Amino acid sequence: EVQLVESGGGLVQPGGSLRLSCVASGFTFSNYYMSWVRQAPGKGLEWVACIDSYGSAIYVDSVKGRFTISKDNAKNTLYLQMNSLGPEDTAMYYCAAVGRSGAYCYTVPVRYNYWGQGTQVTVSS
Repeated sequence: EVQLVESGGGLVQPGGSLRLSCVASGFTFSNYYMSWVRQAPGKGLEWVACIDSYGSAIYVDSVKGRFTISKDNAKNTLYLQMNSLGPEDTAMYYCAAVGRSGAYCYTVPVRYNYWGQGTQVTVSS
């Protein structure tokens, strides 16, 4: 059974930092494309960042230079280091995975076939 379990969310002041984690099981983590996707209150899903099986990463423009996606294949864990957080980063953050033949780092959330339950990030003073 595939499982993705996120943690690390919380309440942080503007300008602060958080590190999200996502522990994966039930599939060959190292071979999969892994992304972080977020959903702000009242809005749709927004793809944030993706890392491929080689460790190369891409980001949505709004988080470039502030967020860093990484992974530890030995621990089957995906991370998102978030710095210089602002109120616009408030959202539920999900990790998502895709590994079917021909897949790559999709920037469209619906292309991912495995999802975690999410972890809430709230940026507020």
